[in-house]
Amino acid sequence: MPDVMSSSRLIGVGVGPGDPELVTVKGVNALRAADVVVVPVMDTGEQGRAEATVLHYVPQEKVVRVVFALNERTDHGRREAAWDAAGERVAQLLAAHASVAFATIGDPNVYSTFTYLAHTIGALVPGVVVETVPGITAMQDLAARSGAVLTEGTEPLTLVPVTAGSAVLKDALAGPGTVVAYKFGRQAAEVAEALRETGRIEDAVWGSALGLEGESIRSAAELDGVPLPYLSTLIAPARRDGTRGGKL
Repeated sequence: MPDVMSSSRLIGVGVGPGDPELVTVKGVNALRAADVVVVPVMDTGEQGRAEATVLHYVPQEKVVRVVFALNERTDHGRREAAWDAAGERVAQLLAAHASVAFATIGDPNVYSTFTYLAHTIGALVPGVVVETVPGITAMQDLAARSGAVLTEGTEPLTLVPVTAGSAVLKDALAGPGTVVAYKFGRQAAEVAEALRETGRIEDAVWGSALGLEGESIRSAAELDGVPLPYLSTLIAPARRDGTRGGKL
């Protein structure tokens, strides 16, 4: 592999939850300024949300599709091999270009594939400068579309990936403040049970495909145990008494 100049830059760009209008101006500028834009692709090859969003702002010839085992949850070795291969490919791009952007849905510092890529590139490309451009998250988008208030006054906000197990979600729901659950689609039945057990199902709302064709935003009380899209988001607002500034 050719030597990479120490001035080479890898920029993780958050492109939001799917609606191309929710990419920030800074994000669009970063995508357009980069020499190439890498988008993560599942090994099945279909177009992902990040790629679809990026193509609203940069031409196809500037986009490089790199396979990540994004749908691999159980085979640790296969997942690690995919990350290594992706890192090698991006390192090659950094050897040939001064700046490489990596587009990730949501925010690059919130449960993002970019974290694993940056870790790999740090070992492969000494001296590379790693930067991130924040993006709008699914919980912000769902809050805006549903009218759910995420935080008020002194309320805490807890974000839980349900892939960590329903017990983690139950613990969060038993506490104060708003709870947001990510990646809960395959465990929708367990999530509904946890909401009912903690008395928080009536005010909770879930959404999927936000801002896209097929968008669904519904009350969590309608959860019937049928699996939902993997990238579903749930907001269980804090218990509030309805007074203005009651949590100050």
